[in-house]
Amino acid sequence: MRNPVVRFQIQAKDHEKIQAFYKDLFDWHIDNNNPFNYGMVDTHAEGGINGGIASANDGTSRVTFYAQVDDLQAYLDKAERLGGKTVLPPMEIPDTVTLAMFSDPEGNLIGLMKG
Repeated sequence: MRNPVVRFQIQAKDHEKIQAFYKDLFDWHIDNNNPFNYGMVDTHAEGGINGGIASANDGTSRVTFYAQVDDLQAYLDKAERLGGKTVLPPMEIPDTVTLAMFSDPEGNLIGLMKG
């Protein structure tokens, strides 16, 4: 499969409340034992994807999916040619992931993760 969806992220005004909601609703394991209180979601499901739940820096709520690609900048450039806008240029989180984000022509936030 080419460029699969590999992660989701839920950003909320009250991340602790939303983490508890999804934990109770779906029986997900959510580990927020990190400096950012970022809830790392492990669904413990076969064939599904894991994700995260965090506070939105701008005080909004949204759901984002991440597609795995081989060249982050090439896909950001392509998204811009198609009417999107780069929101986060390629950024490496050491020992974790390299990612980028863009908004589509409707303003939806989409993430890219280097595969």
